Amino acid sequence: MQPNSEPPLEPAANERLSHAGRIFTSDLSVNEFALLHGAEFEPIDLVMGVSVYHVGFQFAGLRQQAELQVLTEATYRARWNAMARMQAEADALRADGIVGVRLQWRHVGGEANHLEFIAVGTAVRYVPEPGRFRRPNGQAFTSHLSGQDMVTLLRSGFAPVAFVMGNCVFHVAVQGFMQSMRQIGTNVEMPQWTQGNYQARELAMSRMQAEAERDGGIGVTGVHFQIESYAWGHHTVEFYAAGTAVRRTGEAETITPQFVLPMSD
Repeated sequence: MQPNSEPPLEPAANERLSHAGRIFTSDLSVNEFALLHGAEFEPIDLVMGVSVYHVGFQFAGLRQQAELQVLTEATYRARWNAMARMQAEADALRADGIVGVRLQWRHVGGEANHLEFIAVGTAVRYVPEPGRFRRPNGQAFTSHLSGQDMVTLLRSGFAPVAFVMGNCVFHVAVQGFMQSMRQIGTNVEMPQWTQGNYQARELAMSRMQAEAERDGGIGVTGVHFQIESYAWGHHTVEFYAAGTAVRRTGEAETITPQFVLPMSD
């Protein structure tokens, strides 16, 4: 379900990115900055991508239990546009990768079906050998891992490849009137919801895994899930899964646990 065309670098970003060599901006915490600096990564600039999308409507019968592919494609494309524009900014900076990627959404324009997806992260460069951690296709890696997790991953003999995701918009069938009456006051499983949620999750997970394989990853770490209904009503939900695909780079270091005594209350 990967789109075929890469969106170009937004002209509005050119002016800001042209000053990236003089001063860096970053959303890294002090601890993340210090740990990445110790691993010889330096921040270059904050990079971001935005996509405001009008999500249409797809009709489904009340008793229909199926994926709504038009809506699946729309919400995936909106996310992909935002991610690709962020990627274009990092590639323009010749970054090795993007750390701490956040992909968020919100309603815009007062319309329930107008959605804005925003991707933000910090572009970083590996100082000893710029370009060493780029993906095989020459693009900067993308990862939602924090600075601490990134350093731990590198010490474990792995490197991030790409932020990968999968989604599925699914319509759960409405149960019949008699079935609803029989369930009043009872504790009983609702099979159409159970099966619908399973199907949606499996489709989203399999698509995320397919992205990881396509990008050359051997696994996905830090997977998280999100369920939204947006403006479609209670019986139409989107299941979204995302994580960071990783590849092996060498032998792992021995990481010795350390005792830490917090000084805060």
